[in-house]
Amino acid sequence: MSALKFLTSKAFLKQIVLAIVALAVLCFIILKWLNISTNHGTFETVPDLRGKSIEVAKMELEQNNLEMKIQDSANYNPDYPKYSVIDQDPKVGDKVKENRKIYITLNPSGYRKIRIPDGLIDKTFRQVKPTLEALGFKVGNITYEDNIAKDMVLKLSHKGDLIHAGDKLPKTSVIDLVLGNGNRPQ
Repeated sequence: MSALKFLTSKAFLKQIVLAIVALAVLCFIILKWLNISTNHGTFETVPDLRGKSIEVAKMELEQNNLEMKIQDSANYNPDYPKYSVIDQDPKVGDKVKENRKIYITLNPSGYRKIRIPDGLIDKTFRQVKPTLEALGFKVGNITYEDNIAKDMVLKLSHKGDLIHAGDKLPKTSVIDLVLGNGNRPQ
């Protein structure tokens, strides 16, 4: 029997039709099982958690059959209360499956403390100001003392207390500067 005659025989065609029907039935069963096991078409809406405490956020997520995962705290945001949610992923209003993890970012208790760098004393105001601002500090009052070096930083202070290299202050602290006025001390 030749190969061409076998491919056109009733027995071969009958086996091909049976294989196609079996494959179609198997695909139909698998798709139905996937619809049932994945809750196809049922979603939970992600609530708005921003500004809420951890306890309130956890209760809201549990009511919506969602799970909370806390990510590391972000930079302090004074617009939100301490230890409240400042960001979430997925975003508000997104449709997700039940038991989905919602990642939240918390507001820390305050600004992180930053070390005052070495070498700010005896530098010019033009060098010190950008350095302090790049670290997140604000330059406050500028006063002058008799010193031959004009606009050279002589002292740093915060709320009236002298600051030395290595001291730590919260970010956005206001640092007052004492500069030389270019006159000889008497």
